[in-house]
Amino acid sequence: MSVFNKSRSYVIRIIFLAVFIIIVAQLANLQLVSNKYLELAKNNAIFQKIVYPERGIIYDRKGRAILNNTIMFDLMVTPAEVKRNFDTTAFCNLLGIDTAEFRSRIVNAIIKNSRVRPSIFHSLLTPEMQARFEENSWRFPGFVLQQRPIRTYPYNVGAHFLGYISEVDAKDIERSGNFYKMGDYVGKNGLEYSYEKVLMGQRGVQYMIKDNKNRLVGHYENGEFDTTAVAGRGLKTFLDVDLQVLAEKLLTNKVGSVVAIDPKTGGILAMASGPVFNPNDLTGPDKNANYAKMVLNVRAPLLNRGIKGMYPPGSTFKPLGGLVGLDEGVITPASGYPCRGGYYACGRRVGCLETWAGHAANLRLAIAHSCNSFFVNTYRLTVDNPSIGNVKKGFEKWQQYMNKLGLGVRLGVDLPSEDKGNIPTVAVYDKEYRGSWNSCTNLTLGIGQDKMLVTPLQLANAACIIANKGSYYTPHFVDSIEGETAADAKILAKYRTKHEVLTHISDTAYNAIIDGMHDVVTQGTARVAMIPGINVCAKTGTAENYTVLDGRRIKLKDNSMFVCFAPKENPKIAIAVAVENAGFGATWAGPIARILMEKYLLDSLTNKSKADLDRISKTDLMPSYFVRLQYKTDSIRAEQWAKIRKDSTRLRKYLKGKVTRPAEPKRDSVVNRNNKKEDNKAKQPARLTVFLTEEKKHHRKPVAATDEQI
Repeated sequence: MSVFNKSRSYVIRIIFLAVFIIIVAQLANLQLVSNKYLELAKNNAIFQKIVYPERGIIYDRKGRAILNNTIMFDLMVTPAEVKRNFDTTAFCNLLGIDTAEFRSRIVNAIIKNSRVRPSIFHSLLTPEMQARFEENSWRFPGFVLQQRPIRTYPYNVGAHFLGYISEVDAKDIERSGNFYKMGDYVGKNGLEYSYEKVLMGQRGVQYMIKDNKNRLVGHYENGEFDTTAVAGRGLKTFLDVDLQVLAEKLLTNKVGSVVAIDPKTGGILAMASGPVFNPNDLTGPDKNANYAKMVLNVRAPLLNRGIKGMYPPGSTFKPLGGLVGLDEGVITPASGYPCRGGYYACGRRVGCLETWAGHAANLRLAIAHSCNSFFVNTYRLTVDNPSIGNVKKGFEKWQQYMNKLGLGVRLGVDLPSEDKGNIPTVAVYDKEYRGSWNSCTNLTLGIGQDKMLVTPLQLANAACIIANKGSYYTPHFVDSIEGETAADAKILAKYRTKHEVLTHISDTAYNAIIDGMHDVVTQGTARVAMIPGINVCAKTGTAENYTVLDGRRIKLKDNSMFVCFAPKENPKIAIAVAVENAGFGATWAGPIARILMEKYLLDSLTNKSKADLDRISKTDLMPSYFVRLQYKTDSIRAEQWAKIRKDSTRLRKYLKGKVTRPAEPKRDSVVNRNNKKEDNKAKQPARLTVFLTEEKKHHRKPVAATDEQI
């Protein structure tokens, strides 16, 4: 009989039974099989709080922390949790932003990290802003504070080599194979970048319970599922922070660099770059604004000129040229050149500041008196060596020497973005002279000119090679890693390997070079570097300095160059100094090097050096053409902004009649603390130039010129 013919109550009982069975089955599925709703409940009630580890601390050679950590807070947003009735006006008033900025940041968070993942809405809140938010956090669902260890620099130095950290971007995440997550911070430059895997540590996670007002009220399951953050490991460096503070003070209001190295280890004792800036400017709530200002500054304060500044070495190169000539056998320590004030063998005069007979009678005298004729002749003998074959093969061998000495190649310092300088190749001259050239074409390479460019780091390393009589260690900052592992030892192994490039040259030959550099200090152009009780070896250099502005090539004051090492008998420090647009090597770079040597070797300063420290640190040597260059650069940016944004606000002050245009620099000048000016009155005859790369204080009459001047 059909069920529909039975009583109505029986049918109703069957329906209720079926519904009951369905409900029981679904409850069993939810409780025993599916965890979908459990996860949804957890997501609503549990907040995964990332615990960022403290990054490793960086210490100087005496164990003093030069880079440490402090705590600040990021404001994080999870866009999916921001309710429709969110009080946007009150929130914007609390943070001091407008509603358009609020919407823009929410959209950026969604694009960068999706709606359901937390992203940084406002990084590194000020203490006042943090306090205001904590008082009102219950009003703003979707927003939480995230504790963030940030960097602090106790001595306010080392910005160019310590580097800085910042939030990862999409490229960082991609390069890491998705190891990094949005919100992570990563080293962006300097040692922070090079030793990121050591310094970074390991993230932790805390599972926190939220109440119905979105407040965190405790740990989920008493922290059973939490993971602990592991702090990064520290780095011990060779840096002497006292020396670094002094170097940066000496480069105040100057463009240039100072690099000091321990010749016995290759450890970098100091590396300063001018213009200097406080590394704390790139941390904290104002870091983005400060970074933007420095990026737009034509003086390039962010540039580490110790590894990226490229300069003609001038006469500081001559000891290296002598070493190459000795190794090739084209000269001996007894070799001389009959210079009477110039070199004429190539049909034009290369000037020399000494005219008296015998000033280049041997290698030692030639270095002591910085004879241009001797060293351009040595260069020609080297590349024209008949045993090699021809000038091009000779030049290729000379170039190989330069590379072995660390010029024209990256040395491999433990910093990113090192430049290799420039040692020209045969191909370069073939292209420029259509294959028709000889040793006379580029003879000023013998005195560190022509197309030769080096970094201050390379110059300091070259001084180490001479001090060590033919060997060096790759310059580096890090001495050891906390809790050093086998993998760490492998990283540091290349810095602990000795490179023997010219150790086969006899001690007699090396002594001729070293004695000549010592004579430079006792009786030559570097007498300013004399230190009582310490035998200093040094070489000054004065290299010409040009820039292109408004389509014209402008001659500036010469670059002041200096290299040295001391003590002569047992070298403990080698220094290279480059000060742009500053004049003679002995005027500015020499005293800077002496002050640093005194501080490192004697742990004190003489009265003379104290006076020089005060004088130099207060002297503004900033090239005056920067005023015009900044004006021009800013006006171009304003014009581009007007075209892109259809907003001429920034451009108006550059329009005709709105502002007085800075005068073009007719000549560069130096302003000292007494507001006196030293003008660059170097004449520029049309075809009259002389190669003058050294200075002598006792010369009072200008040297005659006939062909080329440098």
